[in-house]
Amino acid sequence: MKPQAAIPLEDAARLSGPMAFNIMLKPAGSLCNLGCAYCYYLDKSAIYGGKEPRMSPEVLEGITKAYIDANDVPEVQFVWHGGEPLLAGLDFFRKAVEFQRKYAGDKRVFNSIQTNGTLLTPAWARFFRENNFLVGLSLDGPEDVHDRYRLSQGGAPTFRKVMEGLRILRGEGVQFNTLSTVSRAGEGRGREVYAFLKEAGSRYMQFLPVMEFVRLRGKKARPVIAEPGADGAVPAFWSVSARGFGTFMCDVFDTWVRQDVGQCFVQLFDSALAAWCGQREGVCVFGKTCSGNAVIEHNGDLYVCDHFVYPAYKVGNVLETPVRELMEKDVVKRFAYRKWTGLPKRCLQCPYLPACNGECPQHRDPGTGVNVLCEGYRLFFDHAAPVLDRMRWLLSQQRAPAEIMGMF
Repeated sequence: MKPQAAIPLEDAARLSGPMAFNIMLKPAGSLCNLGCAYCYYLDKSAIYGGKEPRMSPEVLEGITKAYIDANDVPEVQFVWHGGEPLLAGLDFFRKAVEFQRKYAGDKRVFNSIQTNGTLLTPAWARFFRENNFLVGLSLDGPEDVHDRYRLSQGGAPTFRKVMEGLRILRGEGVQFNTLSTVSRAGEGRGREVYAFLKEAGSRYMQFLPVMEFVRLRGKKARPVIAEPGADGAVPAFWSVSARGFGTFMCDVFDTWVRQDVGQCFVQLFDSALAAWCGQREGVCVFGKTCSGNAVIEHNGDLYVCDHFVYPAYKVGNVLETPVRELMEKDVVKRFAYRKWTGLPKRCLQCPYLPACNGECPQHRDPGTGVNVLCEGYRLFFDHAAPVLDRMRWLLSQQRAPAEIMGMF
């Protein structure tokens, strides 16, 4: 039997305190102009009869008001995602900003958007700059790495279109960061990928391990991403190995710690240093509980998490039930708590538990409860620990972490 750990007091207080949460909005659902092999969202159209209509202005206005009103904090973050959110159209986002201003009151509203970059134009870039959008650009690395699995719906390479989109963003002075999936294509190439992204102008990087389980449908049909914990699912052929991901991040870390501390920011490294210093994690996958990161689909349906958009995890519809009421439902709290209470003994005894917290529940082995990427994360934390210890000491002395570059 798995041990049932108590919910940490700080997380219990947060979940029962003033309402504050982020919601990922899907204005075009899973609709996308790309057909990336590893995309876990393309299959979601099946939930809606195989079609993904775009969010209507009426739904957009209702969601905007409900979301702003439900947050009891002075700053509200709109996170636009997909599929490909740019397929909703530039006029849609102009209307989104108009509604935000209409209902913001004395709250400050911020926007971020994740895009594959192939549809970017100067008009989009000017809109993002003028309205202070932070743009997340999906870019996996050099051309052969990126084009291994990030192809168009027709199977054509996308790298050059993405790089043109990046050129447009930089030319207009748009704030951007990069999200790079680490799949089988990237194994053994951490230093190269990091150097490429830095040369491309990225200073804020997120490396996302691709570890999916699928149900096979024959040689020609695209595998279906299986629900986490589903019986009969097998690792997808594009998935990174646990050790491969750990080695990738170690290689990136070695370059970063010698050259770029304070100049380039890597999400995993920032989160790890925060944990080393006893601070809260900066990313949901390393949190003690799963909370405050729900998803709203194009029609107003709310799900507990982007990786759990399945009928069993649907909470309700924000146009029928107030967002606040939905986010306070027991199904949301049970999902949040389960991440911690379901940790196996091995995790609870791990010295790196404060930095990892079992990572994302979608990656847990249904039999053991252990994250299938555990070996990779342990490899990384073992490797980075001496440096993180020294950086923590620097901070305790009110010195800049960047001083570490002269010590290794």
